[in-house]
Amino acid sequence: MEREEHRGGASEEEEDDVTAPTEPNMMCNNGHNDVTSCPIWEPICTTKGEQHPLSNSLSRETTSCQTGVDAEIAMMTEPNEVTPGEAGSGSVVVHSNNNKASEKLERVRKWSLTQYKCTRQVLCEKMGRGSRTVDLDLQPRLEVLKDDQQRYCHVTKLAQTLASQISGMANTHKALGDTLAELSLKTPPLHVEFGLNAESQRFLCKSGESLAASINTFTTGMNTLLNKTIEDTMVNVKQYESARIEYDAYRCDLEELNMGPRDGNTLPKLEQAQSEFQKQKERYRKTKEDLTVKLNLLQENKVKVLHNQLYLLHSSVSSHCSLCHQHLERSMQEASLRLSDPSTDSLSWLEES
Repeated sequence: MEREEHRGGASEEEEDDVTAPTEPNMMCNNGHNDVTSCPIWEPICTTKGEQHPLSNSLSRETTSCQTGVDAEIAMMTEPNEVTPGEAGSGSVVVHSNNNKASEKLERVRKWSLTQYKCTRQVLCEKMGRGSRTVDLDLQPRLEVLKDDQQRYCHVTKLAQTLASQISGMANTHKALGDTLAELSLKTPPLHVEFGLNAESQRFLCKSGESLAASINTFTTGMNTLLNKTIEDTMVNVKQYESARIEYDAYRCDLEELNMGPRDGNTLPKLEQAQSEFQKQKERYRKTKEDLTVKLNLLQENKVKVLHNQLYLLHSSVSSHCSLCHQHLERSMQEASLRLSDPSTDSLSWLEES
């Protein structure tokens, strides 16, 4: 009996040692803090050939986590397009977008490099430390074109101001003529005088309106010449200036490479610079030829348009002045005849008395 009690007490103590984990290592069933002694990390077998369920769940979680991380990394590094294959084959066709992305990056890189070189060339030209290409035949024509554009714009603005002022003066003539006509009816002794002046003012109103309309037609033609014909040529001028700056930028780079030493590292750069320079030179030549053709066409069109518009403006002003002069002469003659007629004179109240 004592032996059985002794064994029972020993078994209770062993159960207490197994089931009561210590505080320093809550995940382990022993009193040591050694991680390697934790039963979680050791496959516990209940029977022969059977693994503990806890180790199986941990292995499954670890495998699924690693699979998700690998899939995410693959999606970030290789953006692909997946399309199904033929029906019944079970195959999948994968299209990679790396080529498209690399092409876009290459275009952005070339554009950035070109912009940097052009900006540097412009700054060097403004600071007087860079050379620029000047066409002795084309450059004076461009300066004349810019000067003509400014002068034509000033003429158009002045013509618009004149047309608005003539319109205002015509309205004033009309208002004055209406007032004189009313006074002619209300003042019988001065009926002739008020009537003649009212008629003259009304004629000046009509002639002024015709002149203002002619000037507005002139300004419309000038605006068409400025805003369409010349502006279209100025677009080619801007393209020519841009091509010239790029040409000078690549030319300066090629000159710097030619002045430097030549070895195995600089020869590929020199060949690439020579190739880029030839491309820019061809582009510059083409834009120059296009601009020359545009300038020739503009010169012919400008002469024709200005010839017609200036002739119409001059004829309108001459007609306005001549008609007003003729009308005023007839009005003066009529006024002199009416005023010289003694029947129109009335006796004074002193003479009547």
